[in-house]
Order: sequence, then C-alpha cells, then structure tokens
Amino acid sequence: MRFSTEMQLREGIPIFLDQLIRTLKAEEAGKVAQSLAISGSSDGIAPGTSELACSATTHGGQLLTLGYSVSQVVHDYGDLCQAVSDLAVALDEQFAVEEFRTLNRCLDNGIAEAVSEFTQRRDMLIADEQALALSQRIGYFAHELRNHLSTAGLAVAALKQSGMGVAGATGAVLDRSLVGLRTLIDRSLAEVRVEAGLNLQRSVFFLNNFIAELHYSASLEADLLRCTLIVEEVDPLLQLDVDQDLLLSAVGNLLQNAFKFSAPNGTVVLRAYARGGRIRIEVEDNGAGLTPEAADGMFLPFTQGGANKTGLGLGLSIARRSVESNAGTLSVESVPGHGCVFIIDLPRYAAAGFAS
Repeated sequence: MRFSTEMQLREGIPIFLDQLIRTLKAEEAGKVAQSLAISGSSDGIAPGTSELACSATTHGGQLLTLGYSVSQVVHDYGDLCQAVSDLAVALDEQFAVEEFRTLNRCLDNGIAEAVSEFTQRRDMLIADEQALALSQRIGYFAHELRNHLSTAGLAVAALKQSGMGVAGATGAVLDRSLVGLRTLIDRSLAEVRVEAGLNLQRSVFFLNNFIAELHYSASLEADLLRCTLIVEEVDPLLQLDVDQDLLLSAVGNLLQNAFKFSAPNGTVVLRAYARGGRIRIEVEDNGAGLTPEAADGMFLPFTQGGANKTGLGLGLSIARRSVESNAGTLSVESVPGHGCVFIIDLPRYAAAGFAS
C-alpha cells in the first residue's frame, strides 16, 4: 500500500467533512436548494451533480491509484461514520434525527460516487491489460508462424537448387516445419479455449538426435546470413523428458537471434552437455554483447536491444516462456564487445540402467 500524498489527503475525507458541515449549516438555515447543491439528494436520481459527488469521484480514483480494493473504499467512508459517532459519545454530544439523516445521506452519496468511479477506472485498467495480453498472444503466434514458414521456405529453396527429392534430410526439415505449423495452430486454438497456456506434450528423447535435427535446419539459415555454425559433439546417452516442440522453438529462437546479432561473417556455437542432474544447452555468438541493463530487459515482450530492428522483439520472450513451461530456466551471460551466451538449463532424464 502506498502512502497518500498531500493532495490526496486534502481532496479526500477532509473535503467530505467540509461539505458535510456546510450541508448541515444550510439545512439549519432552511436553505434546502443550497444543501442539495453541496451534497445531493437521497434518491440518487441525479448522480454526479453535487460538489460532494465531484470530490468523491476524485477520491475513488485516488484510492484505486493507492492500491485499495472496492471493499476498502466502502470502509473508508464507514470508518468516518464510526469516528464521528465515537467523537460524539466522547464529547457527550447528542445527534438530532435530521442531522443523522443528513450524515447518512452524505455518506451514501459519497460511497456511491467513489465506488462508481473506482470500479469504472478499474474495469478500464483490466480491459487495457487484457488487450495487451491479447496483442502479445497474437504476436507470439505470428512470430512462431513466421519462423516455421521461413524454415520451410529455406528448405524448398535448397530442394530447388540441388534438384534433390523430398525424401532426404532437406525434405525432413520441410516436413518438420509443416508439422510445426500444424502444432502451432492446434495449440493456439487450445489456448483460446482454455486460456491456461500451452498443454505440455512430454516425451523422452535423446539429446544428440535433437541437436542433430537443429543442426541441419539452423545450417540453412546460417548459410543464408553468411554465418559459421559450429555444433559441438553431444554425449549420445543424454536424454530429456520435456515438450520437444516447445524446446525446439526455444533453441531455434536463440539461434535465430544469434545469427541476427553476430558480427559480420560471425560464428555461432551450439553446445549441449550434462552438469550434475541438469542439462545445459548453450547458444554462443561473437556479436557486440550486452550491457547489464540491456540484458535485464531483453526477455520482455516487444523488446529489441540491438541495431537490427527486424522482427517483433518477441523471440527471446517466447524462448523463455517455452523453457519455463518445461521446468527450466533461460539466462544470458554477456560482456560488451565479446558476444553473448544464452543458457537453457533443464532437468536431466535418468533412464533406467544409466547413472545420472
């Protein structure tokens, strides 16, 4: 809970008390019209037309800014009523019936206007947050869709240039891209239906086969961008039990990012190895690197940290989301001028008969 500012204190309960006092004085003097202009009528027919309504509306908006709940808004005015009653008892002052009715009318009008403004602004904030979340989901979908289409296009181009059939390794890349497109659409529809994120489709697979598949598809893009891709040898016994498609998306995004930001004719290294009960997959580039400030914010959606502004700035955010869905972590180590190393850390699958 944040502390109230001087302005918020001045425009909240103190101004309500001033309006209550002026209302009581106007009624005591028989000036009914003046009383209604200050605090409004008790029937709620013309809301928002009195001084009290305007100040209570402002107060309701301020309480939302301070982090209050709607029940706390009501209690804010209820506490005032209790304080007035306790003070009257302490001073041995008696309420006239008409005075108590006026107090209740002012409180009712104040609560109604404050709560109305509070809920209206809160609903607007919720709508804005939902619109942003929807925009991000659409962005995720479009980004992944483009990635799969790009890989498929590269595979088709390679097939045309070489005259090879679709039964070879390049055809397998094309097939994988088409399967990825279908999976992406299926999962997006599921997310719309349940709004609970992606349902994991876990499977046990050998890490070296996974890296080999990545190697071939990533080589197509590396050649196109005139980068050198080095893939280090992987222990053939290492296995993972994760959603393979999500992990493929994550590492693919990291490789695309590395190709994009590597130095001219640069080198990108892909390695995977075991460390204790964990598996680490690293993508290292020799680009300009990142400052600590840039590294902290680069996983946020729609963030682009380098000079190359192509794309939506969603790749790293998608990668982190995919890794975390598999109980892993994605981090980056970087020294300005010496490139970046993106590190995926996942639980290692211990197969029966093999020591972990």
